[in-house]
Amino acid sequence: MTTNSETRMQVPVASRLAHTGEYYFSRKLRELAALNAAGANIINLGIGSPDLPPHPSVTAALTATAALPTAHGYQGYQGTPALRGAMADFYQRHYDVALDPASEIMPLLGSKEGLMHIGMTFLEAGDAVLIPNPGYPTYRAVAEICGAEVREYDLTAATGWLPDLDALAQTDLARVKLMLVNYPHMPTGTAADLPFLTRLVAFARQHEILLVHDNPYGFILNETPPISLLAVPGAREVALELNSLSKSHNLAGWRVGMLVGRADLLADVLRFKSNMDSGMFLGVQQAAVAALALGDDWFTELNATYRARRELVVELLRALGCAPAPGQVGLFIWAAVPTGFADGYALSDAVLADSRVFLTPGGIFGSNGNGYVRASLCQPESVLREALARVNTWKNAQKAGHAEPAEESLPQQ
Repeated sequence: MTTNSETRMQVPVASRLAHTGEYYFSRKLRELAALNAAGANIINLGIGSPDLPPHPSVTAALTATAALPTAHGYQGYQGTPALRGAMADFYQRHYDVALDPASEIMPLLGSKEGLMHIGMTFLEAGDAVLIPNPGYPTYRAVAEICGAEVREYDLTAATGWLPDLDALAQTDLARVKLMLVNYPHMPTGTAADLPFLTRLVAFARQHEILLVHDNPYGFILNETPPISLLAVPGAREVALELNSLSKSHNLAGWRVGMLVGRADLLADVLRFKSNMDSGMFLGVQQAAVAALALGDDWFTELNATYRARRELVVELLRALGCAPAPGQVGLFIWAAVPTGFADGYALSDAVLADSRVFLTPGGIFGSNGNGYVRASLCQPESVLREALARVNTWKNAQKAGHAEPAEESLPQQ
């Protein structure tokens, strides 16, 4: 008698996934869920999913639209004129960038989706892509899935987490088609100023490289006005920009993003995108219109909340002996690991085991992140105070010489 495993048809995985594993947070959240199911009560300071609600006007717009009997059919592949107009108004108001809502804006089901659309539109075997190290792991995954060669460019504390464009210019860039950039930068929280972005555009023009600027963090804890790469003279010729309402408007799960830039390039992307989805629910589009119309009071209140949380997270990291750099922008704090730990993975594992607090190891963002951890601000102050208390209890026990071994601190799975 044969078993099901013996008779089951084997379906080979496509070679395009040969170097691409499951997304780190997909695996880690499953692990944390298992620990919580066993009674661990983990405080997750890893992922940057805003815990705050959208503005009431946003949920009201969704509710009102959802009540309409005509709101539930397929929508256009390029979004409604109202949504594209609201996105154009947002860019004009906040970035002083004029965009044609009919041809230079493409609403997305989240900007992460846009990365794959861009890759599948422009990349193929033989092309090379410049991606930051450290940087968002999806950049590498997109390049690999599209069959392109990944070329990392180094970001380090010594260079202020900015690329050395002069050094890059000395390398062979003949096959480089795309360069992915992300400022304010995740995970380091570094903001780029207009002079640097101007140099970046000049570099791309000289080497005929398409810049893809991922720009979702500019409104969170930014002490200077947010910048769009498209505000740089000449950028439109060589750059596309991704933006998102996930962080700035607390709409992460709603999946609302945008791709902006040259009309002909967006038309090319639409050839791929229109074969991948059937438009965004009208209620979500109307809610996004309401969100984009919010004034500066919204960001002032949002940042007051994050500023108070940042103080607690910085205190927690310093209690661990970490060194957070000042002036970081966005939803996270990036901090160097103290001596005594091999890398961010070692510190993350120890804090999880002994304090039941999860910090993201910086190495998941690239080898230049190995000596760092990243902590999210997406937890209420009460939870952050509990996390700080747990860390202080652990560190005090260490000082007293009777800290429990890590393997005894968490329930067995």
